[in-house]
Amino acid sequence: MNEKFDPVQNYEKTKQNVGYVPRKNAARDTYTQLGFKCGLEIHQQLKTLKKLFCRCPSGIYQGPDDHNAEVVRHMRPTLSELGEYDGTALMEFKTKKNIIYRVKNENACTYEIDDTPPFPVNLDALDKAIEIALLLKTNIVGELHITRKQYLDGSIPTGFQRTAIVGIEGEIPISNKTIRIIQISLEEDSCREVSDVGHWRIYTTDRLGMPLVETVTYPDMLTPDEAAEAGHYLRFLARSTGKVNTGMGAAREDVNVSITGGTRVEIKGVARISWIPELTHNEAFRQNALLQIKDILNSRVTDPAKWKSSCKKLPPDMIKKGIIPVNRKGNRVIAVNLPGFKGILSYFTQPGKCFANELGDRLKVIACLERPNMTHSEELVPELEGLVDFDAVKTLLKGKENDAQVVFWGPEDDVATALETIEERCRLAFERVPNETRKSFKNGTTIFERVLPGPDRMYPDTDSAPIPIEEEKIQGVREQLPRDVSDCLKQLRKWKIPEDTYHYILKRNLFPLIEKIVKKFNQSPPFVGTLVGHHLKHIEGRITPASPFDYERLCDLFDFVEKNKLEKEILKYMLPVVYRYPNMDFESILATVEFRGIPAKEILSNIPVLKEKFKEIAHSDNPDGKRAMTLWVMGRLRPLAVGNMDLAELRKKVETGK
Repeated sequence: MNEKFDPVQNYEKTKQNVGYVPRKNAARDTYTQLGFKCGLEIHQQLKTLKKLFCRCPSGIYQGPDDHNAEVVRHMRPTLSELGEYDGTALMEFKTKKNIIYRVKNENACTYEIDDTPPFPVNLDALDKAIEIALLLKTNIVGELHITRKQYLDGSIPTGFQRTAIVGIEGEIPISNKTIRIIQISLEEDSCREVSDVGHWRIYTTDRLGMPLVETVTYPDMLTPDEAAEAGHYLRFLARSTGKVNTGMGAAREDVNVSITGGTRVEIKGVARISWIPELTHNEAFRQNALLQIKDILNSRVTDPAKWKSSCKKLPPDMIKKGIIPVNRKGNRVIAVNLPGFKGILSYFTQPGKCFANELGDRLKVIACLERPNMTHSEELVPELEGLVDFDAVKTLLKGKENDAQVVFWGPEDDVATALETIEERCRLAFERVPNETRKSFKNGTTIFERVLPGPDRMYPDTDSAPIPIEEEKIQGVREQLPRDVSDCLKQLRKWKIPEDTYHYILKRNLFPLIEKIVKKFNQSPPFVGTLVGHHLKHIEGRITPASPFDYERLCDLFDFVEKNKLEKEILKYMLPVVYRYPNMDFESILATVEFRGIPAKEILSNIPVLKEKFKEIAHSDNPDGKRAMTLWVMGRLRPLAVGNMDLAELRKKVETGK
C-alpha cells in the first residue's frame, strides 16, 4: 500500500531541496552559486509645472471618486509589420478587460484620453532630464527622438508611452564597484490604478503624462544588497538636483532578476528601495525552484510535447464545503487532471507559496477569476483544505498515481480561458522559467502580473519631430550641476559626521544646507550633522508640523543664535518648536522653551554651593564620588547654562573648580 501523500511535508522537503535560506543568513557565496544577477529601472518624477506633452498642470492629484467624466476603453492586439502578435498584447486581450479612466477637468485634457496629438515636449522637463543624465556621466544624445513604448495593461489610454533616450552609457559608484548605466530616458508617467476586480480595471488620469526620467542599469549587481545600494545612490543623485518630486509614488523601481539557467524576470513597481533585498533574494530562489521542477517533470514525462491535461465539470456531490459558489447562476466548477504533477503543486517556490500559486495567480490575472479561485489535491491553505473530495475527483478524471488535480470555479464565459491558462503554465514548467512581470509585496514575495513584453515594443512616434540638443545647452546645464553624491559622502566622512546620518541627509538632499551652515557660521560639522541627521530626523518621526516645513529655516535659526550670541546647545531645545510651528518667530520660541539669559559668572557662582549640598546627601563610601558629584552638579546647572555658556567649559569648571 502506498504511503499517503503529505503536502505539508512535501513543501518543507522541497524547500530544503531548493536550498532556501532566509536572507539574513545568506552570504555572498549563496548568490554566487545561484548565478544571481540584477539590474534596475528607476522611474523618478520631475518637478515641473506642466505635463510632458500637454499643458495640463503636473502634480495635481485627485481622489479615486473625484472626477468629472469616465471613459471606457477595450485593448485589442494588432499585427506587427512582420505579421506577428506581441505576447503581452495577446495575454491582455484574453482578459477581456473593460478599462475605465476617471478624468478630472483640472488635471487632464483630450491628450490624456488619446483624442488630441501631443503638444511639443516640455523643454523644462528636458533640461532637468539632461542634468540628471550628466550626473550619471552618460553621453548626451545629439538629437532627441520621441518613440512609442507599448503598454497594453490599460495604464495608458493610447496603448503606448511616449519616451525618448536622453543619455547612454554612464556609471555610478557604490561601495565595492562601479555600476554601469545603459541609458536614461525622458518619458510620460502612466495612470494611477484605483481597482482591478474581475473584468473591470479603473484608473485615474491625474498622474498620466507627468514627466519622469527612467534610468536603466546593466545587470551588474551580484547580490541583493548591491542592488539596494545602487537604488539608494540613484535616488540620492536625482534628489541632489532639487528638481524631482518626493513622496510615495514619486519614484518607483522595477527590478530585473535572473540566475544561471533562469531568465530575466521583472519585479514591477517596487514602492520602497528597502524592499529590494528581500524581493530579489526570494525571486532568485523561486527561479531555482522552477528549474528543479522542470528537471523533475522532464524525468517523469518521456515526451513533454504530447503532455496534455484533461478536465470535467465537477458534480455537486464532490464538493464538501460552501466557499465554492456551486449554486450561483452562470458559475461552473471544473476539475483538471495534471499528469505527472504529483508533488509539484505543493513544491516550494517562495516563502509561504508553492507552484500551485503560479496557477492561481494567472487565473486571477488572465481569466479574471477573483481569489479564492481554485484548490488542489496538495492544498496547503487551511481555509481551502477539504473543500473537495479529491479521491473522488481523481477517480472521476481517471487520474494515475503520479498525477495531481486542480479544481477551479468561475463564470462560464471564463472557463475556456482558465483551462487554457492552466494548460499553458503547466507546459511552460517543462521548458523554462517564464519571462514575466511580477508584482511586489512588502513581505518580499511576488505574484504574476503579466507576460514580459517582447524586444520590439518600441517604434518611432510619427506625431513628434526630433529635437536637436545643442552643445551650448548641455554646457549651460553642466555649469549648474550639484556635487556628485560620491563627493558628498567623502566630505561627510572627512567631517567625521556619524555614518548613520548619511541616509537621512542624502535622502532629504540636506548636504548643501549642512555645508552652508558649517561655512557661514563656522560651526562644527559633527554638531551640525548630528543636529540634522539625529535630532531633526527624530523630531520628524514624532511631530506633525502646523504647516509645511522648509529646511532653510534651519539656516535662519543658526543665524538668530549667532546674532543673539547664544550658545549652540539651545538649538536642540528650539528645534522641536521650530519644526512644529514653522512660522513662529524665534523670540517666541525662546519664550516657549523657557530660556532666560543669565551671565556665565552667575551660573558658575552656584558650583561651590551645589558641591557642598552634594556632600551632605551623598554616601561617604561612594568609590566614584568625584564623578558622581560632577554629574549631579551638571544636572542642576544645565537648564541654566543651555544657551548661555558652553557646556564643555561648564563641566571643566565643575571638575576643576577653576
